[in-house]
Amino acid sequence: MDVTAYLDRIGLPRPIAADDAALRELSWAHQTAVPFENLSIHLGERISLDPGDLFGKVVRRRRGGFCYELNGLFALLLEELGYPVERVASRVHRGDGGFGPLFDHLALIVDGRWVVDVGFGRHSSYPLRLDVPGDQLDPGGRFRVIASGDGDLDICRDGEPQYRIERRPRTLADFEPTCWWQQTWPQSHFRTKPVCSRLTDGGRITLSGRTLLRDGVETALESDVEVLAAYKTHFGIELDRVPAPPES
Repeated sequence: MDVTAYLDRIGLPRPIAADDAALRELSWAHQTAVPFENLSIHLGERISLDPGDLFGKVVRRRRGGFCYELNGLFALLLEELGYPVERVASRVHRGDGGFGPLFDHLALIVDGRWVVDVGFGRHSSYPLRLDVPGDQLDPGGRFRVIASGDGDLDICRDGEPQYRIERRPRTLADFEPTCWWQQTWPQSHFRTKPVCSRLTDGGRITLSGRTLLRDGVETALESDVEVLAAYKTHFGIELDRVPAPPES
């Protein structure tokens, strides 16, 4: 891990101490610099969770990724900086009253007190406290961490469940089968359309397919040239072709 290169990627100097203030700053800076994106699936690239491959993609090639990649690599940075980190498996809420399979999402618990997540797309801008029973106000919404039984925790935003965390610590390798499944299962929502999104000082900017959404305003991009320019201008990603959904 080249810590200096990683911190340069997110625009921060090395923290003086591995404390709560630095954790907040690291979480915010990571989400504003490194986009949540599923472009590899739509470019025919294999997603690898090998730490060297993750570092090469996110730091050297200045790309983003989805939860397994972003939280997987961010955990390594935090550990290098002196934070104790647990990788925990989560079930994403499907919106129909149920949760998806275990390992559907990778989240982090840092120092036993914070839920840290830089890989869920639209989520909290800052870490969430595990031991705060009420609402936690964040630029991303009104969050609450609720005990759901058997030691699991539900993460809710604006009154709606987002995902359920299993408290058992895992390794990054434990997520490899589900990472492969997310890439290859024909009905995976990650295969539906290319998405690239990151935090901004004013909210969030997202390129979904050929639609650019910023500050609540949608702009349709008519040509491949406009799409490629948007990836470069807004996300710092230079591509030689427009990502397209894979064939089922």
